[in-house]
Amino acid sequence: MTKIAKTGEPTLIRFIFACEKGYLARNDFLLHRLECCLGVERVETFIAPRTSVPQLAFQDVGPGHLNDVLSCAIGGLLGQNVPAENWEAESLRLNGEFQNRFSFPWLQVDPIPHRRIAWVQGRENIDVSRRAYEAAQAMGVSIVMIENPGHWLEPDHGPFAHLREAFLPVSIEVDGGFTQRIVDAVRTYHHPIDGLMTISDVRLPGVARACEILGLPTSPSKAYGNAGDKAKTRMLEVDAGESLTLSSAAELPSLLSSERGQQLVFPMVVKPALGWNSDCVSKVSDQEELVKAVERASKRHASAASPSFGVVIEPYVEGPEVDANIVLLDGEMVYYDIEDDFPTQADSPNAGMEANFQETQVVLPSALPPDEIQLLCESLRQSILRQGFTSGVFHCEARVRRSTMHYTNRHGILDMERKEEGQAKERSVYLHEINARPPGYLESVAVLLTHGVDYYALRILLCLGSAECHRIHALSRPFRDGQQFHLCILIIPQTREGVMKTEDAGADLFRLHPELRQHVPDYDTYLKKGQILEGPSARSLWWIANFSVTSRTSRLECLRRAQFIRENFAYELE
Repeated sequence: MTKIAKTGEPTLIRFIFACEKGYLARNDFLLHRLECCLGVERVETFIAPRTSVPQLAFQDVGPGHLNDVLSCAIGGLLGQNVPAENWEAESLRLNGEFQNRFSFPWLQVDPIPHRRIAWVQGRENIDVSRRAYEAAQAMGVSIVMIENPGHWLEPDHGPFAHLREAFLPVSIEVDGGFTQRIVDAVRTYHHPIDGLMTISDVRLPGVARACEILGLPTSPSKAYGNAGDKAKTRMLEVDAGESLTLSSAAELPSLLSSERGQQLVFPMVVKPALGWNSDCVSKVSDQEELVKAVERASKRHASAASPSFGVVIEPYVEGPEVDANIVLLDGEMVYYDIEDDFPTQADSPNAGMEANFQETQVVLPSALPPDEIQLLCESLRQSILRQGFTSGVFHCEARVRRSTMHYTNRHGILDMERKEEGQAKERSVYLHEINARPPGYLESVAVLLTHGVDYYALRILLCLGSAECHRIHALSRPFRDGQQFHLCILIIPQTREGVMKTEDAGADLFRLHPELRQHVPDYDTYLKKGQILEGPSARSLWWIANFSVTSRTSRLECLRRAQFIRENFAYELE
């Protein structure tokens, strides 16, 4: 169907129908699978969650039955205006996009029952959580939020109250009573709860234990305990003998005086057994720095509600680092994506122990060769299984030892390229950590935009157990023809101390360079006017802003755009 715009050019309007009766795996699949699709101006869905989808009878299609036909539509889209001579070509191109983006079982035969989950710990604001809550609604899943009193989701008449069924004001401090408070909140809620979940690292073991007590679907709480403790994770690996774990810094002197301590090979990496965001992770080049780094790491969580003094000491491993996101269902890998985690400050050969491992940029898909991608997938799957999991969404960080690729800087652009031919060496995977939850919000959104797979939706379904296996398989299917663009997650770190004077440095960038906005589908300015910047030595490694920068042409063009943003991002401090 077409209409004539005011410009005199035709605009394509399409309605989408189902050839069979059934139920949508999620009612908004048209919106998120067509997001960033060229030529699409607007998308609407006409079917409510869990609603029966009517079958379109093709014999009824005709001018005399237009109202009856349109009443069967599950959604529609409005295309961008195109010159009349290009209309047919544009229509054919969109046909190809539909086949690419909708080649997955989005329609299922059986009715979808209403499900209800309790979600422990809301996020810090709507900008880093909206898509997760909307995914639950689209799948017919109600959320009961369990959070500390005063959270922004608490007001029943607040602007975001529609995203949850109820808010239960409960202390979620991770202390000796945490698990029992969650159990009590679920048991006393006036409707049955079908699943219980969190994406908070420190709360994962306690929430899993609550599931075990309540009889709700979960992976073993012991497995979550293994994943959350970097010391336990390291000791479960086949190469554990290369590393050392301390229960506290007090054990270091005896270690250094032992035969094992005399054999340490520097540089080494020191990190707290518990932690996130590469916080308090140091690369040390000698024994003096080792002592300082161990003392600092051991103290990092000493004052927490559940104190931890443990430290991991491991070799510094050269080789490309990756973020690997893996979805397992009953031990089978149903989806994965591998992303290149670019070198950090601490990866510099001359970096001192004060240099940090904060991410600088992450690019997807990875430029590693297929055999190294497969090596990563199988090695990390085995690592996840060793921890005690068989199902879940996992965000892993690892390096490829003796990779055929390395980073080089050509004409001011840093990227991976193949090493010069030399003697072939056996490659292996060195695991840094396993996070038993989806990647962070900006990376989860990046994967959704690039590949069409929503990790939050899958995590929600997984907490509902085996009854959702069909939808998990269906929603784990990426775009048929591969990624729709190259995407770089660019991190703008804190480099100076002070109080932010600029209202919103990200928005200012786009006002000065409006041509960039079409290539940045997602961004967030984390530190705005009035907020304090602690500089590169900040106790917590939070960045100023992040940008998801894209190119449909090439990885190099994507990196050049990211470099332009990095060089032109500006702000003032008071």
